[in-house]
Amino acid sequence: MLTFLHAADFHLDSAFGALTARQAAGRRRESRELGFRLANYVNQNGVDLVLLAGDLFDSGSAFRETGEQLAEALGQMNARVFIAPGNHDWAGPGSPWMTVRWPENVHVFREGRLTAVDLPEWNLTVYGGAFTASERAESFLTGFAAPEDGRVHIGLLHGEIDPPQARYGPVRREEIAASGLHYLALGHIHRRTEPLRFGKTLCAWPGCIEGRGFDELGEKGFYRGTIGGSGQISLEFVPFAQRRYEILEVDVTGRSPRSAVEAALPEDTARHLYRILLTGETGEGGADVRGLQEALADRFYALELRDRTRMAEDIWARAEEDSLRGLFLRQLRQRRQGAESEAERDTVDEAARFGLAALDHRDLG
Repeated sequence: MLTFLHAADFHLDSAFGALTARQAAGRRRESRELGFRLANYVNQNGVDLVLLAGDLFDSGSAFRETGEQLAEALGQMNARVFIAPGNHDWAGPGSPWMTVRWPENVHVFREGRLTAVDLPEWNLTVYGGAFTASERAESFLTGFAAPEDGRVHIGLLHGEIDPPQARYGPVRREEIAASGLHYLALGHIHRRTEPLRFGKTLCAWPGCIEGRGFDELGEKGFYRGTIGGSGQISLEFVPFAQRRYEILEVDVTGRSPRSAVEAALPEDTARHLYRILLTGETGEGGADVRGLQEALADRFYALELRDRTRMAEDIWARAEEDSLRGLFLRQLRQRRQGAESEAERDTVDEAARFGLAALDHRDLG
């Protein structure tokens, strides 16, 4: 039985622009260590074959040091490694695929068509193709059919299945079903998919191996697979990311925002990046996002707080008081009732909070 690893979309040298300069630099350093972490996994778990389905670099002009470090890491793997460059790291002049010296155990598909590498020791053939520009409207699988020769046939591509626009290596379901491949290892889609089957061909996207923003949430990693004697493929997802992006919604109604957030937090947050959405009702003092940020920041690698709370209705009830406070609230309540959007109502609520704080000589921060 043959064991393989299918990963994609490392996006090495990503900018991590939403982080502080220090955090972004740290994340880039961590991402360059990814190849060495993978090499340790491959060697410790007896992986025979590594399939890397493109966009390993965030651009075709990655730093040379990054390419050399990846080459060094892949060269440490006691496995055969195959790479199909994608739309971000397309194979062209100046790209790491052309300028870096890759180890003997690594094969980079550099042509804009399917080519094959036979591995007779495993009765296996690997097919792959490369993006040779940042976009590709043609399918790699048009007219392709693996021979019925008793061998196991594996495809490695960066692309999409039946996309609405043919820009990034589109392939059709019918082409996959007619390909004769036992497995099609795909890259490009950053969200992991469950394995799909078209005809006799199993295919999957493992998703990006590390999240880079709040549009790439949760566990990230790769697929580990096995190939049985008659070509049966089985897959298991392996979480591998060092850090996760998570969005947590917390209703603070009836509690202090800090106690509500602390009660909702899982135990392990120190390595991860969180966006916490505060919802529900708050009193005159509001959610105190700045103070909450300072109190909780050291419990996360990075923390972003968003205040989506509304002012408690019982505060508006005090508009009936015969006082300066009541007059102030009546005037704002009238404007709030005439607001045409949620954004306008939020602005009125904020004005009420600051106005009431000023009347009571309170500090809202």
